[in-house]
Amino acid sequence: MTRFLLTRFGYACVSLTLLAMTIFFLARLGGDPVLMMLEPGASQSDIDAFRLRLGLDRPILVQFWHFVTSALQGDFGRSIYYRTPVIELYLERLPSSLMLAGAAFSWSVALGVVCGIFAALHVNRWWDHLVRLIALAGLSMPAFWMGMLLILFLSVYLDWLPSSGSGSAAHIVMPTITLGWYFAASHMRLTRSAMLEVLSTDYVKLARLKGLPEWQVVVRHALKGALIPVLTLAAINLVSMVNAAVVVETVFAWPGLGRLLFEAISFRDFPVIQAVVLLAGAMIIVVNLMVDILYAVIDPRIRYD
Repeated sequence: MTRFLLTRFGYACVSLTLLAMTIFFLARLGGDPVLMMLEPGASQSDIDAFRLRLGLDRPILVQFWHFVTSALQGDFGRSIYYRTPVIELYLERLPSSLMLAGAAFSWSVALGVVCGIFAALHVNRWWDHLVRLIALAGLSMPAFWMGMLLILFLSVYLDWLPSSGSGSAAHIVMPTITLGWYFAASHMRLTRSAMLEVLSTDYVKLARLKGLPEWQVVVRHALKGALIPVLTLAAINLVSMVNAAVVVETVFAWPGLGRLLFEAISFRDFPVIQAVVLLAGAMIIVVNLMVDILYAVIDPRIRYD
């Protein structure tokens, strides 16, 4: 296990280094934020002074080295647009994203796994066809379109829920449905496929030949083997919900990390873009490592010795 953890730690360092290089240089392809922040017609001396204050006058490699060394100490610089430390902005928006992602993740996993199991147990019957139709609709409908439909019917026509913002339980209902719809559909399809594959294995057939009740065959034998790919997808989806819900948070004006990233891209706010993407990458690496360790807990055939 120790060797496995050290190997994964080495891979994580390489991945984060490549991610830092990629986002650092790509973020600067969108234009000069100094020209956006200053008023039109600003003199060259004002432009140079502002660029000097932001540290954008130094060579690009020097800027990158400063970014990496500061990030290792937990300092991601100051936001160009908000004029506050980036880490404070990130921590301010993180609870809203965690709340939205937690709600969407809970119902999408519960609905997706349960419906996927039932579809696999009743393959090619009406329940299976219904689940596959729901999954197809969820994977095909864009999040922004789903969000606008919910706003149109639940806010404009019926006046049941607020159309945007945050502050109450009613504000989170539509963003949760919109964000979790796609992921619920993906969980349905993957659970169904994994269960169909496991149900045809010899050890499941042997459990049925022993006369075990069907629920024990499904829960104690088949479900454990089918949870490996589902757990992997669920972990990746959770991180995506927290960090990449840009469309949903923008449509519903939800004050989370996705909207912060959208605003940072719009205003060419390099430090914020770099921090959000780099911390999202670190979160993905940590969650994947935890999932790899859970593999051995779920499936006794997996060992890291």
